Amino acid sequence: MKKRIIACMDVDNRKVVKGKKFLDVQEVADPLTLAKKYVADGADELVFYDISASTKNREMFLDLIEEIAQEVPIPFIVGGGIRTIEDIGKIFSVGGDKVSINSAALLNPELIREAAEKFGSDRIMLSMDVKKAGPGKWVVFAKGGMEETGLDAIEWAVKGEQLGAGELVVNSIDEDGVKDGYDIELYRSLAAAVSIPIVASGGAGKPEHFARVLTEGKASSALAASVFHFEEIHIGELKTYLDEQKQVVGNES
Repeated sequence: MKKRIIACMDVDNRKVVKGKKFLDVQEVADPLTLAKKYVADGADELVFYDISASTKNREMFLDLIEEIAQEVPIPFIVGGGIRTIEDIGKIFSVGGDKVSINSAALLNPELIREAAEKFGSDRIMLSMDVKKAGPGKWVVFAKGGMEETGLDAIEWAVKGEQLGAGELVVNSIDEDGVKDGYDIELYRSLAAAVSIPIVASGGAGKPEHFARVLTEGKASSALAASVFHFEEIHIGELKTYLDEQKQVVGNES
């Protein structure tokens, strides 16, 4: 599997927003406009995270998801507000390619197994927000990083793979929006514990950070938001850089 660059749009109130360590959230852009830009720029996949659907206990923006899906020819991942198998089915029915499940899996781990059996593991991603808790130890947080679960992140990743998740999306809250680089130790530890692909999230600030997490960090994909939103890094230029580093990304042969 070739390494991939994933652009992430955190959506609240139907607008793309971005914060730092899950706080100080500010409005950035219109999601459809930004989605089209990322496709044109060469993103390998696109993530739509409805960041307040779970915390506000409201329905997902299915009409907006459908509108974006129609304009996005690359794999389109949707997360946020997913509670049931029916919710997953609705996302796929409006054009989503994969779902990223976080809070609902914590409440009901069997949802991952049920979803993988019904739709296929390759469409089911287990997402987790983690914070460092000590040397070589990370703890899973729920409710948008506000509530500590006490779950060990490595153990939860292993459980997710056993339940049938086809991919992991692991976001380091400590590094979120800080731009000091991905938590290499975290992803390396995860890669040693599971055999499914890992998407690294949180900490991208410069092209070298992507190269490092995709090599030393053993991540299969690197996800970023703010550096792309604010055009501090152009996806096409990043992929050229990674290719020059012999870190091939994307679908091209």
